[in-house]
Amino acid sequence: MSDHGERPTPGKGLINGLAVTLKTLVKPTITQQYPDVEPDLPPRSRGVIALLEENCTVCMLCARECPDWCIYIDSHKEEVVVPGAARARQRNVLDKFDIDFSLCMYCGICIEVCPFDALHWTPEFEYAETDVLDLLHDKNRLGDWMQTVPPPPAHDVLGEPSKEESTAARKAAGPGTATPAQTARPPVRREQAP
Repeated sequence: MSDHGERPTPGKGLINGLAVTLKTLVKPTITQQYPDVEPDLPPRSRGVIALLEENCTVCMLCARECPDWCIYIDSHKEEVVVPGAARARQRNVLDKFDIDFSLCMYCGICIEVCPFDALHWTPEFEYAETDVLDLLHDKNRLGDWMQTVPPPPAHDVLGEPSKEESTAARKAAGPGTATPAQTARPPVRREQAP
């Protein structure tokens, strides 16, 4: 018995289910046939991580912050002689930078914590391998992915200028000249109460 005291019609649920099936059967499909049709991905989508080797200072922040410990870095110190300096300086030289994509969970923490923009997202996602050992990408292979990194989005013209832009404008204007950012908003003066 139903809530209203009426007897349910036998087979009503079956008929409703078949109606949904028939409705879905006559609708056009929206599934893209992936290997034949390329997916339309957003330009800043997360695919594979690329390495810009000349920006890497071997600070190890990316490897320390990685929750999966899938980044392997090795380096050595090299002395750099600076003319006129009292002693030679040392700098780190990157020997090995590997990312194991079989362990990576694509969280992006390594890219966010990199202070020198050495790591970037690329929209490339077709790097499947037949052997799981080939998913360990070395620094050369990670460097090859840099060709596919899209340029950063344009700066908002109504937003505040970046620190670099305002510094460049101040240097170009010369000492004692106000930058456009400083002239846009007059300083607020507050008078002191007696």
